[in-house]
Amino acid sequence: YVCGEESALIESCEGKRGTPRLKPPFPAQAGYLGQPTCIDNVESFAAVTRLLDEGPQWFNGLGTVDSAGTRLLSVAGAALAQAWPGKPVTVVVPFPAGGGTDAFARPLTAVLSKSLGKQFIIDNKGGAGGTLGAGVAARAAPDGYTLFMGAVHHAIAPSMYPKLDYNIETDFVPIGMVSSVPQVIVVHPQRVPVSDLKGLLELLRKNPGKLNYASAGNGTSHHLAGELFKLQTNTFITHIPYRGAGPALQDLIAGQVDMMFDGLGSSAAHIKAGRIKALAVASDKRAPGFPDLPATAELGLASYQVATWYGLWAPKGTPKEVVDRIQAELRKALNSEEIV
Repeated sequence: YVCGEESALIESCEGKRGTPRLKPPFPAQAGYLGQPTCIDNVESFAAVTRLLDEGPQWFNGLGTVDSAGTRLLSVAGAALAQAWPGKPVTVVVPFPAGGGTDAFARPLTAVLSKSLGKQFIIDNKGGAGGTLGAGVAARAAPDGYTLFMGAVHHAIAPSMYPKLDYNIETDFVPIGMVSSVPQVIVVHPQRVPVSDLKGLLELLRKNPGKLNYASAGNGTSHHLAGELFKLQTNTFITHIPYRGAGPALQDLIAGQVDMMFDGLGSSAAHIKAGRIKALAVASDKRAPGFPDLPATAELGLASYQVATWYGLWAPKGTPKEVVDRIQAELRKALNSEEIV
C-alpha cells in the first residue's frame, strides 16, 4: 500500500511528493515498526518492498547473505534509520526514580522527545543492583524502540552476580557515554553532627559499627565506594543495600540512615537545599558546581577517587544504521543548551 492506496506506483504522502509511506500489512521481521513509516526517497522504498517480497531468497544455505542481499539490507537499514523514530521509544532505567541513572535519563529523554517529535518514555525497573532491568532490556526487540540507560554498576555486576541472565558485552550494543560524576560523601546533618571529613573519621573510629551507610544495592558503585572508604580509613560502617539510589536517598533525607557515598548527580539538589550535608567529593579536584566542597585528595585521601559513569545501550541486533542515527541524536542532545 502506498499512502493508504494499493498501487504499483510510488505516490506522494501527506502532500510531500516523492515521500512514499509503508503501511500494513508488512511482517514485523522485515522491519515494520507498528505504524506507517515514511521514507523520503523512491530508491529506498523500492529496495524495502523488494526485500519484503523476495527477502528469503537472499540467504543461502550457509546462513550468509549474498552481495545483492547485502546491498538490499543496507538500503533497507538506511531507510529504517531515516524513519526512526516512528513511534514512542522506551528507555529502560534499571533503578527506581530519584537515583543517579534516573536523574540523568530524565533531562536526556526530555530533550530527545522535543527534538525528534516522539515521546521517549522512561521505564523504571529497579532491583538486584540494576541487573533486573538490564535483563529486561536485553530481551527487548532490537528495533531501536527500546534503549537501556545503564551505569558503571553494570560493568561491576558480573563479579557480584555470577548467574546473570544477560551479558552486558554481548547482549547490548553501546551507543554512547551520557555523563561521569564523582561520588560524594553525604551525611544526615542531625544523625551525624559533624562539619567536615575529619570530624566524620573521628566519630567513626570512636563508634565502630554503630553508624551505617545506604547504597543503591549490592555491587553498585555506592556499595564499593563505601567498602573502599572503610578499607582506606580503617573504619567500620554497616552497609544497608536498597533497590536503588532514589529510595536510599529518601531514607537518608528522612533520617532513617546515617550516610551515603552517592553520585553527585543525584545528591546535588538535596545538598543545595540543605536536606543532607556533603563532606567531600571522592576526586582529585573539586566539582565545578560545588567550589566550596573539598576533594578527598585535599584531605589526606589522595587515593580515594571514585566516579560513576552513565551510558546508553541498545539490544544486540539493533540495525547499525539505527544505532548510528541514535548516536548522532545523542550527541546533539548532550550538546544542547538544555543539558550543557
